[in-house]
Amino acid sequence: MNLEQYLEQRCKLVDQTLKQLLTDHDAAPRTLNKAMQYSLFSGGKRIRPILALATGEAVGARPTRILPFACALEMIHSYSLVHDDLPAMDDDDLRRGKPTNHKVFGEAMAILAGDGLLTEAFRIMAQGALRRGQNRTAALQAIWEVAAGAGMAGMVGGQVADIEAEQKKPTRKIVEYIHTRKTGALLRASVRVGARVGGATSRQFAQLDTYGTAVGLAFQVTDDILDIEGGIEKTGKRAGRDAELNKATYPAALGMKKTKQYARELRDEALIALKTFGPKAEPLRQIALFVVERAVPSET
Repeated sequence: MNLEQYLEQRCKLVDQTLKQLLTDHDAAPRTLNKAMQYSLFSGGKRIRPILALATGEAVGARPTRILPFACALEMIHSYSLVHDDLPAMDDDDLRRGKPTNHKVFGEAMAILAGDGLLTEAFRIMAQGALRRGQNRTAALQAIWEVAAGAGMAGMVGGQVADIEAEQKKPTRKIVEYIHTRKTGALLRASVRVGARVGGATSRQFAQLDTYGTAVGLAFQVTDDILDIEGGIEKTGKRAGRDAELNKATYPAALGMKKTKQYARELRDEALIALKTFGPKAEPLRQIALFVVERAVPSET
């Protein structure tokens, strides 16, 4: 399959739906809506919603069934980036090659834009759960998955651990704790959401969860690599920011050679988890390869 074409098609579907969801909100203050859309449509890869859609497809569900939850995942991811860039957090000036939200709209509006994106995400999921023909138990489980992945035991908790680790010597244990929560938890939740709403069997769900855990962690491992070897053209951010902020990263804890090897191991773990799935899971396989090989080329 052509992964680039698949990603482009699913990105377009997600973007069209997100634009409709936000432009339908006439009651929202114009400046707030503008600030929310600025970060939401700033050129992200849409990996989280695409993972949810691809997982649903892998178990035989139509994309439209997963779409409200997929869009909510992207809104939550965008809110986290807006807040992450604030002066009180990472104090970044650039995100995806553009000025960060607070640089354009001010700190107060950036905070409110993040709050708006997070809150709207749950409204959209609730609306999706109430659709005719939707399995409401599965939809409720999916909302729980998102809350768990984004909340205090997931992404937010990982962010706290990341801040608290800045003055400590990075170890593999510390880095793994941070990365499985700060980045990995919401990516894993994206797969679990697609499986829940898509109607996966218990066995399929377990296999997909293994896949999501591996891909979620691999994504942050390769981000750590790209922070050193990438640059604005690849990441939209200046290279070396993690080192400047004394962040706990895999290269800092393991060295670059072992970090790249670990990324390959996670890729292989993700692919093995999909072994019993048929051709419908091919997008998930290709995404696992893409996540790792954007920073770590496959061995020849």
